[in-house]
Order: sequence, then structure tokens, then C-alpha cells
Amino acid sequence: MPVPTFTKDIIEELKKVTWPSRKETIRLTVIVIGISLIIGLYIGIIDILLTKALEMVTKFR
Repeated sequence: MPVPTFTKDIIEELKKVTWPSRKETIRLTVIVIGISLIIGLYIGIIDILLTKALEMVTKFR
């Protein structure tokens, strides 16, 4: 497949794409950031708890 044909095919496919509106993009971005913060907080709490547990186990030696 020659390069010009490949490029033409890509452009034709991109014309078929339905892009999200600005409002929808902002809403989905806020959702992704919120979920990322929640997961980060969860992992942080688990990390702190495991660190404290490991400190307690190694302190008794």
C-alpha cells in the first residue's frame, strides 16, 4: 500500500469520527480526575497501614 493511499485512508476514517462536545469532554475529564484521586487516596491509606504493620512486626525482634 503506497503512502499517499494510506494517508488518504486515514483522513477518510477521521472524517467518520464523532468527537465529543466541549461540555462532555470537561465532564469526563472531571470524572477521571475524581476517580484518580479516590484511587490514589485508597492506595495511600493501604500503604500507610501496611507500613505501620511492618514497623510493628519488625519492632518486636
